[in-house]
Amino acid sequence: MGIFVSLIVLSFLIFFHELGHFLMARFFGVRVDVFSIGFGKKILTKQIGETQWSLSAIPLGGYVKMKGQDDSDPKAISHDHDSYTSKRPWQKIIILLAGPFANFFVAFMLYFGASQIGTHLSPLFNYSHYIPATIGNFSEDSPAKTSNMQVGDVILTINNIPISSWEEVGETIQKFDGTLQFLVLRDQQRLYFDVTPTIKLQKNRFGEELQRKLIGIAPKAPEQKLSFTPLEGITFAWNETLHASSLIFQSVQKLVSGAVDSDQLGGIISIVDITSKASESGILALLFFTALISVNLGVLNLLPIPALDGGHIVFNLYEMISGKAPNKEVMYRLTLVGWGLLLSLMLLGLYNDINRLLG
Repeated sequence: MGIFVSLIVLSFLIFFHELGHFLMARFFGVRVDVFSIGFGKKILTKQIGETQWSLSAIPLGGYVKMKGQDDSDPKAISHDHDSYTSKRPWQKIIILLAGPFANFFVAFMLYFGASQIGTHLSPLFNYSHYIPATIGNFSEDSPAKTSNMQVGDVILTINNIPISSWEEVGETIQKFDGTLQFLVLRDQQRLYFDVTPTIKLQKNRFGEELQRKLIGIAPKAPEQKLSFTPLEGITFAWNETLHASSLIFQSVQKLVSGAVDSDQLGGIISIVDITSKASESGILALLFFTALISVNLGVLNLLPIPALDGGHIVFNLYEMISGKAPNKEVMYRLTLVGWGLLLSLMLLGLYNDINRLLG
């Protein structure tokens, strides 16, 4: 059942990505010959107008085949008025951006839906931004506890900087060296405490070891689910979409720079496995993870790799700036390199997945 849900989720996200391309292509008068969910042999097809809508055997992707545009053969072009090639560079860029934009929009709507259901604290979203700066407990040898701070104290300021959420506590502590002055609210009284953080090595979410200043406190978790009004839900969805996008951009950057080992890269098996587990954990976990995958698809498709939307956007930006179309032979060779790179990454992800399955 979990694998079935995973395939439905992937097909759902791919459909909306390709739908974004399709709608903008039709808006600019481009004929769309094929709209396919999946690759390989077509299982189901239906002709609607000029477009053949298809469900193919391998549900690990999809594509929209526009007249005059073919990634498998960049030289196969058409200059008819209803072809992709005949459109201006800025129009083609909008068509290309529409797919990733659709993924960001789907993620936004999923986060908004989760906010209206009510969300539990979860590592799948940036919850520290939404909970108050109230001390819930202390670690062993906590500098804050040694300074006589207590459970239930509400942190108002750190070195005179106002604090409104738990996220700001951690961020502000890292800004200063030496002893920090805390102003807290306890039983309607405002009290000052001087706390000297300890410095320890900690691993961040990317597995990198960093020195962090710690005072040994943890937040007081809300007793009930976090709930949001519709207006607050819009802000929540916007912030979470930006947060997820930032994390994925950072992940790609660290993989490219070598700061994160390539064995951390996951493939389709990891996606199916985690989606399956998320579906078994309840609707909220599934919504959050589906939103994360959707953002992932949006970000990765914007990378400037030939054969991806980002690569085509670069080609069109070149045409806008130079006033002439890129050399077709160069585009063809770069596209082949792009496909080779994508295939290599897919195989590496699959290899890592198999290694993890084998322990």
